Amino acid sequence: MRDRSIPSGLSPVDNQIVSPTRHEEYQHQLLTTAESYLRENVAPQAAVIDSDADALRAVLHGMGDRALFTLKVPLSWGGAEFSDAAYYRFQELVPRYSGALAFLQTQHQSAVGMLARCENEGLKQEYLPRIVKGDRFLGIGFSQLRRKGKPLVKAAAIEGGYLLQGQVPWVTGWNYFQDFIVASVLPDDRTIFGVVPFVETWQDNGGEITFSSPMQLAAMASTNTVSAKLQHWFLPNERVVSIKPPGWIHENDKKNVLNHGFFALGCARAGLDILEATAKGKELDFIKAAFDSLHQEFWDCRTQMMQGLSPFPSWEDKLQLRAWAIHLAQRCAHAAVTVSSGAANYAHHPAQRVYREAMVFTVFGQTTAVMEATLARLLENKTYT
Repeated sequence: MRDRSIPSGLSPVDNQIVSPTRHEEYQHQLLTTAESYLRENVAPQAAVIDSDADALRAVLHGMGDRALFTLKVPLSWGGAEFSDAAYYRFQELVPRYSGALAFLQTQHQSAVGMLARCENEGLKQEYLPRIVKGDRFLGIGFSQLRRKGKPLVKAAAIEGGYLLQGQVPWVTGWNYFQDFIVASVLPDDRTIFGVVPFVETWQDNGGEITFSSPMQLAAMASTNTVSAKLQHWFLPNERVVSIKPPGWIHENDKKNVLNHGFFALGCARAGLDILEATAKGKELDFIKAAFDSLHQEFWDCRTQMMQGLSPFPSWEDKLQLRAWAIHLAQRCAHAAVTVSSGAANYAHHPAQRVYREAMVFTVFGQTTAVMEATLARLLENKTYT
């Protein structure tokens, strides 16, 4: 059920937002609700959430109860229809308190955004009302489109729909999400996106979807990332979300090059929180000086990234901002480990967790251009002896 601490007078569910001012108020209120929930309910158990699926599931549903999964749903469907700036403030906020929750929830948010923008009214009618209520979750499976060479998942048009065949190497959210949006490539190189079950399923025509066991990842293992195998899977036209032109993923990555950087920015803030708490506890001037320097850099980077959401900065400038955020997350996490001393070696120590999360957000949504920019940033301050 929706958390009744949210005044219904501002809720788009009640269709009462009629002006940009009231819409902005509602977005601000949801961000305030999110930060309060993350600080009070998620942060105290961040180490448990990182490795315990039941704990992660509980806080995921807690977000749904507070309308925090309606951010990309249009007002007309009862959602919050966040602006880009508000949405990325949210995406920066979550990893400050839990990288695992940030990684899992963004799969759902991305799927919801894709569904909300599609022209398949039947799918919208089926999913969006339940998503708004917080009782339906979707994953995504299309990172394989970034890989060079032959498509890992192929589609062929047949009567009434498409036949899908192949391997999806990464799908996050096994046993959390009921369905996921899979991407497959047609013979003319267009990409078709469709909703398929996120549970092993067999069709009467011999088609099937099967999944691997959850991968043993170094970080965020509780998110249950698996691989999926589709064999002769029939995707009816009614389950098609959209069909994109050849090269869509690369154009989309270029257009949204800055977006994944907000997760790294939130991770940097998590490292800074540890550094600040340690500075207050140990009362060593050099720790305070390190915090002040990194904290100022964090705000400089954040300010420029928010400005970078406008269409005016060049792609190259946004790429450099993404690399800066990644580098900053790495350095803040390393600083947190440094001041935590030997205790940081414990698997459940906050500094250890944030250090692992910095690794994940370094490669999250990585393209060749992002890889190159990240390495270039790492080499900027090299010295010779």
